[in-house]
Amino acid sequence: MSISPPPAAAESRRVFRFALFLFVLASLYLAWPWLSGQVTIPWDSKAHFQPQLSFLAHALHSGQSPFWTPNVFAGMPQVADPQSLIFSPPYLLLAALDPAPSFQEADAVAFAMLTLGGIGWMLYFRDRGWRAAGGLVVALAFAYGGSAAWRIQHTGQILSLSWFPLAFWALSRALDRGSFLWGALAGLFAALMVLGRDQIAWLFVLTLTFFVIWRLFSPPEGDSRGFFARLGRMFKPLLGGLVVGIAVAGPPLLWTIALAQQSNRAEITLEGAMRGSLHPGSLLTALVANLYDVHGPQSAFWGPPSPGWGETGLYIARNMGEVYFGALPFLALVGLGFGRLWAFARPMRFFSAAMLAMAIYAFGKYTPVFAALFDVPGANLFRRPADATFPLCVFASVVGGYCVARFIDAPPDKKARNIALALVGALYAVALGVAFAKGRLGDAWPALGFSLFCAALSVAALLAARRWRDAPALGVFLIGAVLTFDLSLNNAPNQSTALPPQTYDALREGTQNETIVFLKQKLAENAEPDRRDRVELAGIDFHWPNAGLTHGFDMDLGYNPIRLTTFVDVTHANDHVAIPEQRVFSPAFPSYKSPMANLFGLRWIATGVPIEQIDPSLKPGDLPLVKQTADAYLYENANALPRVLAPGRAIATDFTAIEAKGGMPDIDYRRFVLLDRADCAARPELDCAPDIAAASASGAEAGTAKIMRYDNTLVDVEAVAPAQGGFLVLNDVWQDWQAAYVDGRPAPILRANLMFRAIRLGPGPHRVRFRFEPFRGFANFLPKGWSLPGLRNPPRG
Repeated sequence: MSISPPPAAAESRRVFRFALFLFVLASLYLAWPWLSGQVTIPWDSKAHFQPQLSFLAHALHSGQSPFWTPNVFAGMPQVADPQSLIFSPPYLLLAALDPAPSFQEADAVAFAMLTLGGIGWMLYFRDRGWRAAGGLVVALAFAYGGSAAWRIQHTGQILSLSWFPLAFWALSRALDRGSFLWGALAGLFAALMVLGRDQIAWLFVLTLTFFVIWRLFSPPEGDSRGFFARLGRMFKPLLGGLVVGIAVAGPPLLWTIALAQQSNRAEITLEGAMRGSLHPGSLLTALVANLYDVHGPQSAFWGPPSPGWGETGLYIARNMGEVYFGALPFLALVGLGFGRLWAFARPMRFFSAAMLAMAIYAFGKYTPVFAALFDVPGANLFRRPADATFPLCVFASVVGGYCVARFIDAPPDKKARNIALALVGALYAVALGVAFAKGRLGDAWPALGFSLFCAALSVAALLAARRWRDAPALGVFLIGAVLTFDLSLNNAPNQSTALPPQTYDALREGTQNETIVFLKQKLAENAEPDRRDRVELAGIDFHWPNAGLTHGFDMDLGYNPIRLTTFVDVTHANDHVAIPEQRVFSPAFPSYKSPMANLFGLRWIATGVPIEQIDPSLKPGDLPLVKQTADAYLYENANALPRVLAPGRAIATDFTAIEAKGGMPDIDYRRFVLLDRADCAARPELDCAPDIAAASASGAEAGTAKIMRYDNTLVDVEAVAPAQGGFLVLNDVWQDWQAAYVDGRPAPILRANLMFRAIRLGPGPHRVRFRFEPFRGFANFLPKGWSLPGLRNPPRG
């Protein structure tokens, strides 16, 4: 049984173009429930990425920079956030074209990217001379099978996934031709993939790296050049890729690394990562899509991890274990790839090795080598090895597609057929045995029966394509039609991938949601020259916390796994406040009725349950209930302070002690500002009072301040300091990427009242400008003593 590949089949461009046409047509059909607006991609796609997209569009169409947002967490550096979509060309283009991107438009971009990735695999198959039918199988399985289908709500990972086939195709061409330009194009696609800055991008960067090494030591058949000749030929394409890749991905990566140093994102432990492992039993879903009833309600799911399966110690969602990428490519992979050993033929060895490596990594704690793999640079940044199902399904699809292409030209082999039947039959027996062992045989029968039906259709299509190999377009049509039918039902829209658009009405542009309309109305009514009140949306529903990004109002909290350490140290805020239990308080911010709540300017609080269930310390009447809507209870904090203050005196305080133990003083913050003792000691001219009593005895006065302009990255304030001088306080989060200018001259920004910004002012009127200058984030990467041109603002303190 030879595993050497036969000569590549020569097919006309017309057949390839026909396969492309069928793939695009199939893509429209498979994505139509979303494109038509019947359903929308749910969960993170709407709760996190849709508001980010809306904010980006609003910024561009209002002439503002999207590099900083005041709308969540008292301010966030969007330029460094991998999930902000600023550096995603398709979403950036959508935001530039449409000031109010709709759910359908956002979903269409996700499916367009998956379709583009599928075309990348078809181009790669074309370059290798393999039949178009095989390329079509890979494209459909890649775009609408496996993790791409079941985890499409993870927009960032979908983008990283979609760029990889194009990067791989361009890199392969570059190495084949020794071309600098093709290398540069590969570098561009790889950089766009890397800009996702997620685990999928990391795994694919490793894949591309090892592919180059593979090509060096195991060149394609027919390449008789020596090792050093191959190495020399690789220089130009790799140089092109490196130059373009660094130019495109370098600055965003540096910003993200700089943000990581100032953020809460802790290093993932080995034990924590192991909880995100893929259970080996999940691989059975590659054969029987709905084996564990993942299509049904959460309570019906019985696969790992679930109570119906038993204790696993895993912490992953049920859709993360779904890896169905089509009966046809799976049967080809198992029956032909392993049965006839075609998976180990020279053209497939790299893909098979990559598939095995991704499976081992995805299994995590179920493999003895995961602890060693966790020491690979970058591995400890990610908490779920199960995310490796994305590339695992990709490489399985490629091997399956290759086997389809080869099968069409292969003569019948009775022995090979029997081996394939035995292998597939054994897998069905395992699935049947698992269902029986878990007492779910009755539940599993429909899924097993439909799997057998799809398998029979797939085998019939393969046999027909081989029989009519001289009419390749017919074979392409039969195989494409069967696989499309299969994926349309087995990976049909479900609770994990599609929900009614009205579910997310609160995130629609121009929504008439009663809660959102009320809050926007009240914010407008209470607008004053010195005010920019904040809102909190807590315990309402999963998609609510980032609503401020969509509707342009500021919130004290939000939804993002990344928050500035300065903010987290003061608030102890979680990444989410979807349920009441996720709204936690801290020693420095112990209640909605506290000095810190007032400093935040937290005027309006909307909660999904009565507020006393979230903050039991509240007494009757502390925060009056203003309105109750279908979604929330709405409360007003009338003591919320303005966004800008002009206190006359500073008080030296131990910020670290207050963050750890509490004791935020209840003083008049219009007249006094808290500064850290270290800053006061280093800057005698600040004239800090040693304590509250000494400050009060000095009879400090309050100046005045009003906001003249408030943009995302630029805040202009007119302030009049008291006769003895004083400070301007801007109650936005402090970060050293911000710069300040007083009457046109640079001034240091002090960290005030634990986490906000303050500027020292002399007596009388002043014009103060705060400006976000993101290139300050690169300062830590410069050699000691170096500075960036134009960044003259001295450091704080």
